[in-house]
Amino acid sequence: MKSITVKELMNKFSLEVLAGEDQLDRKITKSKAHRPGLEFVGFFEFFPMELVQVLGRKELNFLHTLTNEEQKLRIGNIVHYHPPCFIITASQDSIHHLTQCCIQEGIPLLRTHEDPTSEFVSKLDAYMLKALAPEMAIHGVCVNVSGIGVLLRGKSGIGKSETAHTLIRRGHRLVADDVVTLKKLGPQTLLGTHDQKTKELLALRSIGLVNVVRLYGREAFQDQTRIVLDIELTKWEENSLYNDLELEPKFSDYMGVRIPYIEIQLQPGRDVAGLIEAAANNWYLQREGYSAMEEFSKRLETEK
Repeated sequence: MKSITVKELMNKFSLEVLAGEDQLDRKITKSKAHRPGLEFVGFFEFFPMELVQVLGRKELNFLHTLTNEEQKLRIGNIVHYHPPCFIITASQDSIHHLTQCCIQEGIPLLRTHEDPTSEFVSKLDAYMLKALAPEMAIHGVCVNVSGIGVLLRGKSGIGKSETAHTLIRRGHRLVADDVVTLKKLGPQTLLGTHDQKTKELLALRSIGLVNVVRLYGREAFQDQTRIVLDIELTKWEENSLYNDLELEPKFSDYMGVRIPYIEIQLQPGRDVAGLIEAAANNWYLQREGYSAMEEFSKRLETEK
């Protein structure tokens, strides 16, 4: 199971440590934060103890309405479950019993200046979703074509990087070359990114390693993109491709996420980059509900 440490969370959001500084190596394995509410009135049946606990103005204002003994009891009941950490928002002062319980139980208590709490929780969830997402690495190239994430695959030396270079020259963006890291953010969402070592770098045969940002400017690179097309580049085979007006859709599967699959065969003089642009734009039109085949069929019916 993937995990991040409380220290990584602290560094990412510049959090101040109020207690448990020696426990920042505690693991976070779930990609959601929780604001305890019902738990403070004694209802723990569905308490997600494995989640980061965030205390905003509402939670702390409620605790301030309680007597000293009630605060100690109700805070102690939650801390007893040993969540990964507690985070106080809006630069609020911690309640004495919360600080003491966290020290006694060895749980980090952190604070952020960010407010409102709902916006901070959204940022926290988004970061943890990506950081804890299931991932896999594949050999290929990832590009963003007119805002559409495309995975280019094929055997070594087939021309993936050269095709990506042509696309970059046409105004599109490189995301990753050689090793593409795929992250599953949801049942239908696959994110493509680089592995840091090859960030902004493209390997071109006969030329060598080039930095696309230094060559073509910042607009030539994108840190990550949602993958919506899987395109495999293959060698040309006579009589293997047919000029069908409508092709039966094919899909690839990555960690349970289905991605439309297209095979493009290579031949001298064939505008492969142009075909990839056409495939990306056609995918967008189909998502918008347009089908060229349906339009063609309607035209035929009109002529009858």
